[in-house]
Amino acid sequence: MAAALGLAACGTASGALQPSAAGTTGAGQSPITLSPTAPTAPSAPAGGPATAIAPTPGSDGAPASAAPPVAAKPRTPTAPGTSTAPGTPSGTPSGTPAPPPGHAGGGKVIGSTASGGRTVALTFDDGPGPATGPILDLLAQYGVKATFCEIGQNAAANPALVKRVLAEGHRLCDHSVHHPQPFAKLPHDKAAYEITAARDMIVRAGGPGTAVGWFRAPGGGFNADNEQITAGLGMSSLGWSVDPRDWSRPGVPAIVSAVQSQLRPGGVVLMHDGGGDRGQTVAALKQLLPWLVAQGYTFDFPAA
Repeated sequence: MAAALGLAACGTASGALQPSAAGTTGAGQSPITLSPTAPTAPSAPAGGPATAIAPTPGSDGAPASAAPPVAAKPRTPTAPGTSTAPGTPSGTPSGTPAPPPGHAGGGKVIGSTASGGRTVALTFDDGPGPATGPILDLLAQYGVKATFCEIGQNAAANPALVKRVLAEGHRLCDHSVHHPQPFAKLPHDKAAYEITAARDMIVRAGGPGTAVGWFRAPGGGFNADNEQITAGLGMSSLGWSVDPRDWSRPGVPAIVSAVQSQLRPGGVVLMHDGGGDRGQTVAALKQLLPWLVAQGYTFDFPAA
């Protein structure tokens, strides 16, 4: 991925899910409600409030001009309670226990949904890429709207996918031009370029009227300076509260289990549609969407 990514206190349901029609939700709007018909779902233990994760990142990226779309770099797992940022080279741990939202420079890093309550915001980083289309197909099947945090150069290379994301009612988030890490260590001018140029690339790819509501720092590397740059561009700083580490390809059961164990009402889930082979993410999403509906969740955008 790129930026710095839970079980709800609810009962068990069983049976088959019927997807509902798509709708749009966000701040000041009603979240999308999906109505299952007796879906099958595991029991969920009681949980507490969500806490947004913002781990420390790893390595820098390539120059902007003729750079190819960002691809995944090898990664190694870290110990429980830590997080290695997507894009970190193999054997380079970048994790420290994750601080809560608003840790950086006293600013506000968002880790909750716009509506609160029993809602969830799905977010996808590092695209657009080969997995973006299959993920959009699944979201459309269940009438779910999500937020796509796009790498600027990948958006520029895949404008048709950016336009499809928008046409299907999803929203866009800036995820830098090159995914450099550690992002919080960048000098002001480079951070400003990575944020501003990526936003401009995404807008050009999406076409007239394209809105980019958030910036998610690679590896969750927020600080007072880049939060101020983000706010000056009219965007909010977006973190997360659920990180299944799907970028590391731990296996479909591990991804599903992590989301189910970490999620609390109002949570923001970090997953990936770019940065490498995302087949496991797609397969996990096929299980998670009906599970979320069975647990009574509706789908929302992150808070602004």
